[in-house]
Amino acid sequence: MPEGVGNDPRQPTGSCRQRVLGHPAGISISTVRCGVESRRWTAPTVLLRYRVDLGWSGAYRRRINGRTTFSDATSLLLTRPGDEMQVSHPLGSDTFTSLEIEPTVLAEHRDGARWLATTGWDGTSDAPLDLAHRMLVTQFRRGLDPFEMAERLHCFLGRVLGFVNARTEPPGADLGRVVGRRPATAAAHRRLADRAREVLTVRDFSLTLDQVAREVGASPHHLSRVFQRVTGSTLTAYRNRLRVQAVLDTLAEADGRPLRAVAAEHGFADQAHLTRVLREHVGHPPARLRRLLAQGRTD
Repeated sequence: MPEGVGNDPRQPTGSCRQRVLGHPAGISISTVRCGVESRRWTAPTVLLRYRVDLGWSGAYRRRINGRTTFSDATSLLLTRPGDEMQVSHPLGSDTFTSLEIEPTVLAEHRDGARWLATTGWDGTSDAPLDLAHRMLVTQFRRGLDPFEMAERLHCFLGRVLGFVNARTEPPGADLGRVVGRRPATAAAHRRLADRAREVLTVRDFSLTLDQVAREVGASPHHLSRVFQRVTGSTLTAYRNRLRVQAVLDTLAEADGRPLRAVAAEHGFADQAHLTRVLREHVGHPPARLRRLLAQGRTD
């Protein structure tokens, strides 16, 4: 399959490696890995296509139409032609999946009209959508004929659009209403939440809430309250999302690591705790997830 350097769909001149997994009529799917660590912002780039970016691992900062946000493995971003983007990589490498969609394809989807007519969307996926994303990439890496490739992409795009349209506003949209007419306060709250996400992304899962709060210079109560307002998620739920994604990466590996070792590595009390959290988030126990990720299918 074709690969290229400097083809980051977010920033065409970035030092990134893109792998095109498939491109049936009207939709393409690529995986992109950026291995640069830099706090400098790239030059602004005007995006040319409708695009869905789904985080896989790592983290980076992005600035879209002047608004700065933090992106990690839970992130889901929908952009439109004409959006202006910059990125920086203060935490090192990141990997994500990108779908590029023609407007005629969007027009055929029941939930595509909102994206065509209004704005993009910047938020997070949930665990079932993330699992579907990972299964899709696994399926494409294993190889599909063009007919099945197109069908699976259309089905997944419909799932993404349905997920976004079920949420009338992205996370944090009510922050302005909470703080009233105080944009400086809203900006400070977003910075605090982003800093907490950075700490949880780059550190292990043994950190306590008090330790995270000390790292970001806030009390545990204030941090918990602000984080939920900004992200729409509790700190515990967000931490579990990161842990579940890390476990899925581990279960997809071929070494067949014992589940008790996987549980200990990711900060779970024991294998039963790991199983319970995975069932709650993804709907499957770890042994079944290991088989699914190896097979590249969810049926």
